[in-house]
Amino acid sequence: MVAMSIGSLYSVGRPTPGPARPLPHARAAVPLGLRLLAAALSGLVALTLTAAVFVRTYPGQWLDGVLVPRAERGGGYEQQTVLVGPAKTVLATFGSPSLIAALLGVVLLVGVLRRRLVAGVVGVGMVVCAVLLAGAVKSELPRPDLQILSSTTHNSFPSGHVAAATALLLAFMLVLPGWARRWLAVPGAVGVSVIASATMIAGWHRFSDVLGGVLLGVTLFCLAAAGLAAWSDDRDPAGGSGGGSLWRRLAEAGVGLVVLVWALLVVVPGLAASVQRGLLIAIVAASASTMFLVGAVVFLVRATDFAVPLSPRSPAQPPPTTETRKIS
Repeated sequence: MVAMSIGSLYSVGRPTPGPARPLPHARAAVPLGLRLLAAALSGLVALTLTAAVFVRTYPGQWLDGVLVPRAERGGGYEQQTVLVGPAKTVLATFGSPSLIAALLGVVLLVGVLRRRLVAGVVGVGMVVCAVLLAGAVKSELPRPDLQILSSTTHNSFPSGHVAAATALLLAFMLVLPGWARRWLAVPGAVGVSVIASATMIAGWHRFSDVLGGVLLGVTLFCLAAAGLAAWSDDRDPAGGSGGGSLWRRLAEAGVGLVVLVWALLVVVPGLAASVQRGLLIAIVAASASTMFLVGAVVFLVRATDFAVPLSPRSPAQPPPTTETRKIS
């Protein structure tokens, strides 16, 4: 009798009543915040390696000099091309404090309208940090004299203009909805690429400075997004998206690729006729790197809604008990 009673109370091998729980998605098993932190760490490592190779080693300084050579007259890096005037115009326009303030105001306005004020404030802080950190690194990072004719000891790594442009573009990704981020990513990355190319044409920065500016902006974005994701407890709802969403993203990627290829076919021949081969390679490489890095981080947060509550959350209540077992 006792054995039968115990057996009736503790069933072995019987399925638990209720609906079956689906297995978690493989990517959803890793929290979004941790993935963003891993991306930020990768960006920091890439930024450090870029500085170590291009600033501190002979091959790196030599390659910078080949891609963006010094001018024959005056000793500066301003390139001998008809694009110098337009490049300086681009840099003067983007460097206007009133324009930067207006764009940051738009970030805050979008954040307020979408009830993402905290994300907007974080985005503005991200741009300010990019400018301050770029200036601090340029001031403190020494550039040794390795006896390279095409190099100087003046350090310009990383580019503050490129870092600010990258951070500003990604600041909008914190306040815009997912569908708008994807459509802003391509033209925004093109705009960053134009600014990056202008800094090299005008002789303000080397190729490594441009790459470092993009990496700095991307790293700060991943850190900011990781903090917001942890604060808002985002679960990355796109982790288990269905086939329709996949086909939609593939269609969007296809449209972006077609636009990019068309732009290259139209722009590159004109650049090839106006600049030296090394500068052309630097412009194409900087643009490709910008497109890839911006596209990668936008894809990473493609469906994340950085909704941070302004009021403290109420403590979670334990779920009600559905079954009480008697052990007697």
